[in-house]
Amino acid sequence: MRDPGSRAEAGREARKRVPVESHAEFAAAEGRRDPVAILQEQDATRVPELVPIRHGRMGLSPFTFLRGSAAVMAADLAATADTGLTVQLCGDAHLLNFGVFGSPERRLVFDINDFDETWPGPFEWDVKRLAASLAVAGRDNGFKRKERRAVTLAMTERYRRAMAEFAAMRDLDVWYAKADIDDLAVLLGDQLDKQRRKAVDKARTKAMTRDSLQAYKKLTTVVDGRRRIAADPPLLVPIADLMPEMDRLELEAQLRGLLAGYRDSLADDRRHLFDRYEFVDLARKVVGVGSVGTRCWIVLLAGRDENDPLLLQVKEAGRSVLASEDAQHEGRRVVTGQRLMQTASDIFLGWHRVPGFDGRTRDFYVRQLRDWKGAAVVEVMDPVGMRAYAALCGWTLARAHARTGDRIAIAAYLGEDAVFDNAVADFAELYADQTERDHKTLAAAVRDGRVQAKTGI
Repeated sequence: MRDPGSRAEAGREARKRVPVESHAEFAAAEGRRDPVAILQEQDATRVPELVPIRHGRMGLSPFTFLRGSAAVMAADLAATADTGLTVQLCGDAHLLNFGVFGSPERRLVFDINDFDETWPGPFEWDVKRLAASLAVAGRDNGFKRKERRAVTLAMTERYRRAMAEFAAMRDLDVWYAKADIDDLAVLLGDQLDKQRRKAVDKARTKAMTRDSLQAYKKLTTVVDGRRRIAADPPLLVPIADLMPEMDRLELEAQLRGLLAGYRDSLADDRRHLFDRYEFVDLARKVVGVGSVGTRCWIVLLAGRDENDPLLLQVKEAGRSVLASEDAQHEGRRVVTGQRLMQTASDIFLGWHRVPGFDGRTRDFYVRQLRDWKGAAVVEVMDPVGMRAYAALCGWTLARAHARTGDRIAIAAYLGEDAVFDNAVADFAELYADQTERDHKTLAAAVRDGRVQAKTGI
């Protein structure tokens, strides 16, 4: 075990290799790949009839484009010098991939909530993606440049200060650190006025109603006396509507096999609980922006009776956009990254690998569809509200990185002044410019017929 002094020295050495102020720079690398070509490369492995929905959603605004183009930004970041200070990265740390959900102890916690792209890498890549998303969202909301910079600085400063705090803590204390909703006033200090505290209370109440029972009432109906998942094509398509009877029975058998194998990835106590539920129905579901077209299913199970439902989301896991090669198991990669970075994870989180209906082996991960879920509504945020939210995201990201990387070295690299904060804020504006150009490139590709897009879905 290295002593804290040598770990801090490693951070200072990294400052010499990659000066902190250098993070302000961004220019498209010579020979930069066409962003549309990168998206089309991903499309090749997705459900063909759903791909136009992805393009339609990404084309709505520069912010929705950024949300769906993690692979594009990953390629851009890979072309830059990195600190070599490795953490478990979220890989897609834009501001809407944070939110609230229920912990196993039935506390409402705020944390990162999307790990499809998780992979080890330099800590600054997550920070820069989060910063860029704040800048692009601020532009979409009509914020002035000074207001956008204040938002980004709120995140970077909170990240830097939080990392310094974690560097001084014991390992166990870092591991136990969390952001309960009740802790927001402490984390955000005077950034929450009376009106915003009321908004937090309202959001807490709403999130605690978004569970399996609420989803069950919204997404299911009674057909011929039996509870079934209701059709809402193309976003939600029950298996009975998706394919002929023989194909349906084969796919349903594969999904049942997936659940049986997934069971083995659970801890013994969770396995005991899972065994109390019986399969009822399944449907294909379209989720998110960047994930549209990946194979995603929701599975309806019932416990003691139909008023004891459990809805699981079974989602395909492909190679991380940060990785140069496949993981041994992509579903397990996602689950492992999530457990490393989150303070508390879904009790039904697990994984399995199955031969696909098309003969191709695919990896999946499984979690509850909803468990006290809540997310920010970015479009209605004013500069003050987004600044508070950005600070909370910065603290949360620092805590995740402190759990998985050398927090002492990172804190030493960041230093005690605001050089890193300002550099990343400069980068965010430059990358927002690039995102707007890439969004226009996608729009042109749609007009030219190079890609197909469906809007309003």
